[in-house]
Amino acid sequence: MDKAATPPLASGADDAGMKTARPGLLTLLKEDVDCVFQRDPAARSRFEVMTTYPGVHAILMQRIANRLWWAGLRYPARFLSWLTRLFTNIDIHPGATIGRRFFIDHGAGVVIGETAEIGDDVTLYHGVTLGGTTWNKGKRHPTLGDGVVVGAGAKVLGAITLGDHVRVGANSVVVKDVPTGRTVVGIPGKVVTRLEAVGENTLGINLDHHLIPDPVGRAITCLMERIEVLESRLREQGEPVDGQCSVCEADDLCGASQKINKG
Repeated sequence: MDKAATPPLASGADDAGMKTARPGLLTLLKEDVDCVFQRDPAARSRFEVMTTYPGVHAILMQRIANRLWWAGLRYPARFLSWLTRLFTNIDIHPGATIGRRFFIDHGAGVVIGETAEIGDDVTLYHGVTLGGTTWNKGKRHPTLGDGVVVGAGAKVLGAITLGDHVRVGANSVVVKDVPTGRTVVGIPGKVVTRLEAVGENTLGINLDHHLIPDPVGRAITCLMERIEVLESRLREQGEPVDGQCSVCEADDLCGASQKINKG
């Protein structure tokens, strides 16, 4: 066994840091299959999920590869990971720590690095990357808390932490820690709102990651309102204001926006 570190604590470790019994592969597989029905309305039967969902295949193979990895069988673990990527287009390093009821929807293009740590009830959509930003061999990939949802195409980079129930908007690039219960969007990712009340999902997982605010649009609206206030004060003082944008190509857009706001 090469310089393999001690395997991370299994899900369910108590407050004192003592590792509890690790659930068996069959238990984990059953949970991984059952959780699909809570998060994908297209799922119709367990047989269909187990035979046609690449995300489920990738998770099962990673759990086997992870046990090989921490047993010191590094090459067999990497080879199994390579085979899984070949057939599922999902690349999960066997050293990654993945919690219970993990779901990858569609799955194509998902990449999860070696030192990534994923909590329970996490959902990733296609094109998500949990990547590193350093050549150091230590902790270099993200840590995701319980109930995190990462939208399609999002990149979470570096040894950062996303708190429980964080939602990451599609195509966002997150490079800083995100507090518990927040939504982050944009490039680079910015926290834009606190998580609202959870919907009807029986697992308490909010999958409405598409319902995200537009921080840029909101900032522009605030600026336009401020400009309108300042121009009104200039008019009161007799200063020439109207017609100052006659040479600007965006005059029609601004004028239309102001008319809409006034209406």
